Amino acid sequence: MAIRMWEKHMDDVLGILSRFALAGLLCTVLVLPVKAGYREQAKRIHDRLAGVPPTEAVLQQMEDAINPALPGDANIAADIAMNNVNFYNVTLKNFAAPWTNRDRSVFVPLNDYIATVIGMIRDNEPFDELLSRDITYVGRSGVVPAAPSASNNDHYEQLEANNINLRDELEFALQSSVNGLPTSATAGVITSRAASKAFFIAGTNRAMFRFTLLNHLCNDMEQMHDPSLPPDRIRQDVSRSPGGDSRLFLNSCIGCHTGMDPMAQAFAYYNYDDASGTLQYTPGAVQAKYFNNDLNFPQGFRTPDDSWDNYWRKGQNSYLGFEPALTGSGQGAKSLGEEFGKSYAFAACQVKKVFRAVCLRAPEDAADRTKVDEMIATFRGTGFRMKQVFADTAVHCMGL
Repeated sequence: MAIRMWEKHMDDVLGILSRFALAGLLCTVLVLPVKAGYREQAKRIHDRLAGVPPTEAVLQQMEDAINPALPGDANIAADIAMNNVNFYNVTLKNFAAPWTNRDRSVFVPLNDYIATVIGMIRDNEPFDELLSRDITYVGRSGVVPAAPSASNNDHYEQLEANNINLRDELEFALQSSVNGLPTSATAGVITSRAASKAFFIAGTNRAMFRFTLLNHLCNDMEQMHDPSLPPDRIRQDVSRSPGGDSRLFLNSCIGCHTGMDPMAQAFAYYNYDDASGTLQYTPGAVQAKYFNNDLNFPQGFRTPDDSWDNYWRKGQNSYLGFEPALTGSGQGAKSLGEEFGKSYAFAACQVKKVFRAVCLRAPEDAADRTKVDEMIATFRGTGFRMKQVFADTAVHCMGL
């Protein structure tokens, strides 16, 4: 009897072990990489770029493009996907929307900033000019009742409310023809109405500097902290002994303001007037906001004009890779926008943002990092064409 009970016990144990072994084998099989077929790869490219399922005819076109026995060029498949109107109306709109507001929310109406990003990507305009060019995009004449205006967003909200095809109905316009600024005072999306309303309103115009850095160089002020730079351009509103303790200034405040204040001076003639809903530009007259709280430290720097200098070209922040052909100084927002747009950090930031938007994750392994470096080099070397970045990223993440 004891022997039979022991045999039954052993059978039970062996059965349990067998089930664990089988489960382990199944798990092993499940985690093995499986190469996606051309059809699955085509569908993933379309889903990631257009955000909607492709029609059967489009899917077949894309599958044929990927198949090495036919064209064998996955970039053709990406181009087909980017021809879908949803790439412009949804994917690119959501891509750019967080850059236009302080909350970095995607839930904002279409505006001139977003439309400019969409148009520049569609038309393969050099994206390094996003922060410096006299450029905007508007709906074609008569497509909606409201005309583009310097004082309201009605035109763009009507484009969105009427689900206007942004792929076909957006057209290039000079920003200066809409907002009335001199061409020399325009600075791409920096002087767009949406950015002005979000970042030039009230305050001291440091918000425009901070959010431009955050959105287009992918760094916030904490990452730029460098207390070793000269403090000679820090404004009067920054106390040198906050709370009566000068150590706070010397070890904390100074690290951000030494770089920020000399460059934010480029915005000295700009202000967004909430009452009129317009961007004001006062050439030769520094906006009063630059002298807010000037008694905090009267011996501090008092802004005389809109000239700026980039102290970050030296020291630890030189890794941002500013263009050697530029001088690192200038006057006004346009030249500062060029300084940022020509930097290596600007190009790297755009590529990484696209990677996250299309692959739905950050670069995470050696293959990803190698591909990102390759795309940055291609982006900088072939005219800063963002559409190519989207295509290359979608192909990289289309599946094993």
